[in-house]
Amino acid sequence: MFQPISLFIGLRYSRSKNRTGFISFITFFSTVGILLGVASLITVVSVMNGFEGELKKRILGIVPHVVVTSNSATGQGKLPQWRKIRAQLLAQNHVKQVTPFLSSEALIQSPDNLQGVLLQGIIPEFEQENIISEYMVAGSLSSLSEQAYAIVLGRSLANQLKISLNDTIRIVLPNKTIFTPMGRIPVQRTFTVTGIFDVGSQVDDAMVYVHSNYGAKLLRRKGDGIGQLRLYLDDAFNANTVVQELMQSTRLKASADSKQELAYTTWNDSQGALFSAVNMEKKMMWLMLSLIVAVAAFNIVSALVMVVVEKQGEIGILQTLGLSKMGVVKIFITQGMVNGFWGVSLGSLLGVLLSQYLNGFLAFFGVNIFGAGYAMQQLPMQLDMMNVIVIAVSALVMSFIATLYPAFQASNTQPAEVLRNE
Repeated sequence: MFQPISLFIGLRYSRSKNRTGFISFITFFSTVGILLGVASLITVVSVMNGFEGELKKRILGIVPHVVVTSNSATGQGKLPQWRKIRAQLLAQNHVKQVTPFLSSEALIQSPDNLQGVLLQGIIPEFEQENIISEYMVAGSLSSLSEQAYAIVLGRSLANQLKISLNDTIRIVLPNKTIFTPMGRIPVQRTFTVTGIFDVGSQVDDAMVYVHSNYGAKLLRRKGDGIGQLRLYLDDAFNANTVVQELMQSTRLKASADSKQELAYTTWNDSQGALFSAVNMEKKMMWLMLSLIVAVAAFNIVSALVMVVVEKQGEIGILQTLGLSKMGVVKIFITQGMVNGFWGVSLGSLLGVLLSQYLNGFLAFFGVNIFGAGYAMQQLPMQLDMMNVIVIAVSALVMSFIATLYPAFQASNTQPAEVLRNE
């Protein structure tokens, strides 16, 4: 099969057994360094992607992507035409689900403890796709419609309060008071625990759910008491785009009164700092591991420089036979790229395998990543083939750059000087 002379000689050099032991040692470890660097980068990026995905699922699956409220002082906490507004919102781009709710800060009291929580009044039939329904460990979310003054809370909060299913707790609203013969006291009411969820995030001990009708009675509101709508999008990171489109729309009003405009808040207001920190950490991991790959790739420089010194005579002979300087450059670029190609190929394969089976390996060897206090020992892994391609191409580019200096040094060999003593 026909091959360009530079490619043919470069491949012969890369397969040559007649090297000094030290050159072979450096060449081998430059390849292994690239292999381990690429594999580590793919594995760590997969873990970071999985971690970010879990945050999006477990936090942004509960925290509304966009919250719609009334912007006027008279309409604050009230959204009487929410059904009409909900239908209009569902027609917007990127909007998957719109659910009505009311919310208030509250205290939850058991015989053993007292905790501050965020009380949310919901309509269960609109919450069928809520992540809470997926992660119920006892009871169900629909029980809020089946039993009067029922409440659903997180497992972590239930453990702190030392309560379980069908126990009775007391909800106290410190910001709402009523007059009694004993003076002004906070609004309070007993509720029965009919459901417990375990999402595995901070909402497990900070949020409780009741039916909006009973939440409205507790807050002394008329009707279902709905005061807000929450939007769940196809991608939470489209929230700002959706809000801009909604603000430009003149069709959406809080009521028939055109003065009662709608206000929009996004998840960035409450969770933006967390995701910014995760994104920064992900970028720093990319940078640090990319530098490791770069250091490994530039070990090719050391190996090729020594090969150039060793092959001075052969380079001079090739030049006297008519091989151009660019031909010499191509020979050593080929030789260096062979090492880089093997390192990148094997490293990519190893990285993909680790991303797919790392949890199985850890379980097999009994390695406890998170410590004895955690029941779950699975690393969140999310392999993105586009990341694998970017890493592989970047490592090959680094390998190519590393070959340029020794290749051009080889092309500057003077045949007359080299062959003088041959």
